Amino acid sequence: MPRRFLQRYMPNPETLRRQRSLRFMSHLIGDPGLWVLSRRTVANAFSVGLFSAMLPIPFQMVIAAFGAWVLRCNLPLSVGLVWITNPLTMPLIFYGNYRIGAWLMDTPAREAPTRVSTRWVAERMADILPALALGSVVSAIVFAVLGNLLVRLLWRWHISRSWKQRAMRRRLRRLDMDD
Repeated sequence: MPRRFLQRYMPNPETLRRQRSLRFMSHLIGDPGLWVLSRRTVANAFSVGLFSAMLPIPFQMVIAAFGAWVLRCNLPLSVGLVWITNPLTMPLIFYGNYRIGAWLMDTPAREAPTRVSTRWVAERMADILPALALGSVVSAIVFAVLGNLLVRLLWRWHISRSWKQRAMRRRLRRLDMDD
């Protein structure tokens, strides 16, 4: 079952609550409703995490934690999915978001530099920012919706498959008993 698979990799809420650096959030971490693994909470956690990951802003994990709290979905999944945009993938993802935004705004997209520097970004921020913002919001919404739907479909498929396997085992047991 997907729940068992996810529980294997989930951190222990009590261990997190006892950490000195997270004590200010102990009431949030200790809320059992934010640790539930159900089709709804996992699907919504994917939405929140993917949405937050696609935004080119600082403190994405805080946004994801707040979103998990508001939507009452799984907190660790929401926060963990933000790491899709890690230092290695961030330039590619945000450049893709910029290209999508430029395409939606019907403006020519700038080519990616061979070497990105803070100076290059600062000089071109006024040109890049509108397309990056639009592309990031559109990507965030699309990935959030697709992630939610995909998790719900996969969860339903897994449950259906396990029910069919269970029914098959029952039939085989009955046939063995009849012989």
